[in-house]
Amino acid sequence: MGMRAPLKNVRGLGSAKEGTTHWWHQKVTAIALIPLFLIAIGCFISLVGAEYTHVRYVLGQPFISLVMLLLIVAMFYHLKLGLQVVIEDYIHTESTKVFLLLLNSFLCAVVGLAAALAILKLALGG
Repeated sequence: MGMRAPLKNVRGLGSAKEGTTHWWHQKVTAIALIPLFLIAIGCFISLVGAEYTHVRYVLGQPFISLVMLLLIVAMFYHLKLGLQVVIEDYIHTESTKVFLLLLNSFLCAVVGLAAALAILKLALGG
């Protein structure tokens, strides 16, 4: 006999064993965002008042493009994880919760992909 109540055994309730992975992903992306944002902010400040062609040239550089792509991936993944926690903690109606979780995943993926494609277009000279 385990520590689980008989009703929990029937329903299959208990730990999903994903809490620490989710927590670690949030912390790692938060730490990764610090230097990425600092580099991006420095780049954007240096481009204030620059002409359009110069901005395209700078954002098309391999290092800057890589930093921007990493920033986009980390930022939208961190956003998805954070909103997921808020939805799971504060939305109590199951159907609404499922809808919002799907919407969260979809919107983060679509907007993140659109931003990544814009950076890739600049980087590849399109």
